[in-house]
Amino acid sequence: MTSEIALFWFRRDLRLDDNAGLYRALRSGLPVLPIFIFDENILTKLEDRSDRRINFIHKVVTTLKSDLESLGSTLLVRNGHPSHILADLASEYRVSAVFTNHDYEPYAKQRDADVAILLAGKGIAFYTHKDQCVFEKDEVLKDDGRPYTVFTPYSRKWKTNLNAFHLKPYPTRQYAAQLKRTRSLPMLSLAQIGFSPSDIHAPNIEVSNDIIKNYHLNRDIPSIAGTSRLSVHLRFGVISIRALAAKAIALNESFLNELIWRDFYMMILWHFPRVVNGAFKPQYDRIQWESNTEHFLAWCEGRTGYPIVDAGMRELNATGFMHNRVRMIVASFLTKHLLLDWRWGEAYFASKLLDFDLSANNGGWQWAAGSGCDAAPYFRVFSPEAQTSKFDPELKYICQWVPEFQELTYPKPIVEHRWARDRALARYKEALIAG
Repeated sequence: MTSEIALFWFRRDLRLDDNAGLYRALRSGLPVLPIFIFDENILTKLEDRSDRRINFIHKVVTTLKSDLESLGSTLLVRNGHPSHILADLASEYRVSAVFTNHDYEPYAKQRDADVAILLAGKGIAFYTHKDQCVFEKDEVLKDDGRPYTVFTPYSRKWKTNLNAFHLKPYPTRQYAAQLKRTRSLPMLSLAQIGFSPSDIHAPNIEVSNDIIKNYHLNRDIPSIAGTSRLSVHLRFGVISIRALAAKAIALNESFLNELIWRDFYMMILWHFPRVVNGAFKPQYDRIQWESNTEHFLAWCEGRTGYPIVDAGMRELNATGFMHNRVRMIVASFLTKHLLLDWRWGEAYFASKLLDFDLSANNGGWQWAAGSGCDAAPYFRVFSPEAQTSKFDPELKYICQWVPEFQELTYPKPIVEHRWARDRALARYKEALIAG
């Protein structure tokens, strides 16, 4: 009879090094068979069958499989519904335990609850571990035990609570001999999971120390390489948050704060899952949004007549990436100038961003709309011209993405700034003060 094994289920942790759940699986004493599942519950909701994210994941998973095979093991890759796949594997192998890492999104929480029940019914243990953030769930709370809803005091407590233990790497390769020795298994093609190839403008996983050291000086200038561009690698766990946080502590506190924002928004999503569909501040759901689909389409396509806004949207559409400062500008423009529901913009970003992360995307959009925790006040309305003068004064970024902005073919502004600002302030005030 074949021996018992453990499965390690890769998800948002697509790496071998410093992987908490994989380390725990390898230390279990059981031979470990790594698996990855292209989740049909997620894939069927994607309208773009050449989705860049699926292409990115497929590429990373292929590399991960090769790395495992160099260690004498392999990666079992399946597509379907996770509960069905795991049930099949439980019949195919003598599975004693399944290890994986935590996920904090509502769908993932329900999926894991269902999987836990399924496995328990078969006498299989299900273990999940913290891996994609430094602090999670209830690990950073106010003194009265309630979750923080403002970033600055949260970040102070985060830094106070931090010690060397939280950043200590998991030495997974020391236990590589525990990987199940097996022949190479076939890799699913993109076509087999219902997708086609697309260009991927994924940044290099290596980032120079100089970029991090100068992050606070260059982070807001979209025309230069002043940010790490590591968000997609963090999103899918290709790099370790612990390793990156350790580097940030050594090199630049502003960069570290960005990583803390990531933990903060994950914590908010965990404690307040209602933010997925509604405003964190419920009174903001009283705002009477416009429903101008022509304005929304112009925003999506980068035809608003505001060059800095159009540059950002064209960069997004062409590459799956948008500079963070420009994300704030285009989000403010949609919610304040066009007075369109932040959920429209959030959904569009969710469909286009290579680094899409539900908690950060939702947090950023609600910040721009004023409806979120620790949000910009409702009366803050970014002026596209002022933002351009401050962050793209030589128009290098605009010239790259909107080269025709000074030509007659370039559209006139779809709304006038002062008029749009006054309209937004009046509409917000009506809902928030008079409501």
